[in-house]
Amino acid sequence: MNITFKKALVTGGAGFIGSHLVEALVAEKCRVVVLDNLFSGHLSNLEPFKDRITFLRGDIRQQDILEEAAEGCDVIFHLAAVVSVQQTIAQPVESTGINAIGTLNVFEAARSQQVPRVVFSSSCAVYGDDPRLPKVEIMNPKPASPYAVQKLAAEHHARIYCELFGLETVSLRYFNVFGPRQDPSSPYSGVISLFMTRAVSSKPPVIYGDGQQSRDFVYVKDVVNANLLAAAMKDPRGRIFNIGTGTQVTINRLWEAIASLSGQTKLKPSYEPARAGDILHSCAGMDFTKSELKFDPGYSLEQGLERTYQWYRGE
Repeated sequence: MNITFKKALVTGGAGFIGSHLVEALVAEKCRVVVLDNLFSGHLSNLEPFKDRITFLRGDIRQQDILEEAAEGCDVIFHLAAVVSVQQTIAQPVESTGINAIGTLNVFEAARSQQVPRVVFSSSCAVYGDDPRLPKVEIMNPKPASPYAVQKLAAEHHARIYCELFGLETVSLRYFNVFGPRQDPSSPYSGVISLFMTRAVSSKPPVIYGDGQQSRDFVYVKDVVNANLLAAAMKDPRGRIFNIGTGTQVTINRLWEAIASLSGQTKLKPSYEPARAGDILHSCAGMDFTKSELKFDPGYSLEQGLERTYQWYRGE
């Protein structure tokens, strides 16, 4: 899509989703500033276009570097976060300082530097384990982990900064994002990145729980498109949108699809106890997103898995 803004800040821009967004912005000739502390991001993600961006190594808890990074920007895409639910359970205070207070710092930097818009990366985790499906934006949130509480608090700050200070904010509730560059090295990585790594190395996967839990998996290029649409929409008003596909698949079925794609159908999963904070079922209601944000995912699960597998094989 053709973008109209000329300069953007991407916090967490060296990470999985952030680097894909930076790549898309650079392709559209946008001047891009990346702010990342490289705790979970990697400079290698930015290598192909590093000479066309400004990179600042820093933390969203540092107000001075946020102010510097935001200067002259037309929009901030805020993706920097502790993304592991398990890590926020193990370290609730530290992760709150990043995910909730750090996000508040981003909104304040936007206000002080007169950046008109912030697109905030939130999470479907705010819905918790409400059994009703699909999850729709008007549901009462029931966060079941510190991570979810932190994301919900940040959404409220986004709304407040819109109402009190006129900052244009949009919150995007990502469902389960997957694709190339997703780091499999952490035990808390996305399940698809872990499954891909196992398939490529001919090792059986580990599934937590019985594998009947289901998720709505959305390809990273679609998430990038959603961010660009949110940055360009005419009337954000602190709105919140689901970013998923509206379909769900069980973890068992997901492994079967990856095993078939990789020719590893003889590998059988091993099962471990379910992890604290994990929800059972998740699926995005997409009607509001499609009608108001004009977002419609362009990649099926199968298409996304094929492209992701090619990347994990180094193709």
